[in-house]
Amino acid sequence: MERLFTAWKLKNLEIQNRICVPPMVCFGWSDESGMVVDRNVEHYRAMAKGGPGLIIQEATCVSENGRLSRDQLGIWSDAHVPGLKRIVEAVHGEGVPLLLQIHHAGVVSETEDPVCPSDYSLVFKGRERHGRELSVEEIQKIEGDFIEAARRAYEAGYDGVELHGCHNYLLCQFFNRRVNRRTDLYNAEDMQIVKNIIDGIRKVTPPEFVVGIRLGAFEPEISDGVAHAKKLEAMGIDFINVSYGFDKEAVREKPQGYPFAEAIYGAERIRAAVSVPVFAVYGIQDGETAEAVLKQTGADMVNIGRGVLVNYNWASDVKAGRDPGKCLYCKTCMWRSDPDQCAGKLLFNRKR
Repeated sequence: MERLFTAWKLKNLEIQNRICVPPMVCFGWSDESGMVVDRNVEHYRAMAKGGPGLIIQEATCVSENGRLSRDQLGIWSDAHVPGLKRIVEAVHGEGVPLLLQIHHAGVVSETEDPVCPSDYSLVFKGRERHGRELSVEEIQKIEGDFIEAARRAYEAGYDGVELHGCHNYLLCQFFNRRVNRRTDLYNAEDMQIVKNIIDGIRKVTPPEFVVGIRLGAFEPEISDGVAHAKKLEAMGIDFINVSYGFDKEAVREKPQGYPFAEAIYGAERIRAAVSVPVFAVYGIQDGETAEAVLKQTGADMVNIGRGVLVNYNWASDVKAGRDPGKCLYCKTCMWRSDPDQCAGKLLFNRKR
């Protein structure tokens, strides 16, 4: 575990190890107001007590009309800042840095008027969705929403933000040439929307404020993901957290015999192409695998998501040589509806 528990710096942030808790939305905890509740605060406090190097808070929406779920946390109003500040204070109180993922769902938004870079239809989570093409003025308004969200995140005390640029949501819709068929300034190749957002955030936050991105490796192909990463580096991004992008229009790949998931292969390819920090994710359930991923890919951090939901003390247990438990990948995730009924959590607690 020599690399997994090596301290490092992300910009000016002191990170005690290479374990990142990635953004994971807690459905049903808030309501349509998007306000933080006590349960959110204690959830993140418990995560931080478990000893990760970094936590990235769940996707928090920059616009009421861009929500992935009606009960998603929000940052579209100054009224959200006091509640978000409570989460920051809880996590910082345990000595862990905290970033906030800021998000807009685009064509898969839970709204009466979904939008997309170009007219686009798909079936998503069993429902037909159609997004109408955004006007330039509407895109500029969304850019402003992201910038204002980052300003609010800074005011709440977060150490930085992560732009949500994958998992079918709006920014990756802009990045994928099979979804974004525009021929103006906001075409898929130029990534102008994210450049404008990054530049705008830099104007309203201090130099030490971290601005990273969750990026799809296959957008639609690995060559596109690598090209996107290089452009983001040139734009001044502080880190790239590699995952999957717009799934319906993606070509996942990895070499035959590659020991990890396609997303991890994507992180390896991107890490070889850029000098900014890169995070890797998917299916990492134990310390040995986490260490192997770090060494294989050259990634700077690994994301441990499901494992931390099963056991908040995942990082501390791995460091102490204890079994950290694991997610059982149930067909229906009980953690989402009642964490105490999570099969992996119940098994882990019985074995302790």
